[in-house]
Amino acid sequence: MPRQRSRRRGRGSGSSRPRRRACSHTARAELTFSVSLVERRLREGRYAQRLSRSASVFLAAALQCLTATVLELASNEAQHSARRRITPELLDMAVHNNALLSGLFGTTTISQVAPARR
Repeated sequence: MPRQRSRRRGRGSGSSRPRRRACSHTARAELTFSVSLVERRLREGRYAQRLSRSASVFLAAALQCLTATVLELASNEAQHSARRRITPELLDMAVHNNALLSGLFGTTTISQVAPARR
């Protein structure tokens, strides 16, 4: 009597294909900001009933781009004022000297900085 073959197909010991190494969402998107952390915050915040798979990747990329822009402007302010460190005052100056960022961060308070002059 012939032996019956198992119908199970998977990555058992007899599999001929090599197993792929695990790769995080952040590494796949080539980002620095954690995609899984952004996704968790979106889900815990309950901003929507359903969440697209790419929503957290897009938001992490947007946050990373915004952060890079603000830090670059603050670095330019630091060089202009002959300082070696980026301080909260320099961040505030960089944001308020840029027209687009000033509108975006108009009502935002940066700690350790005196209120903006109006």
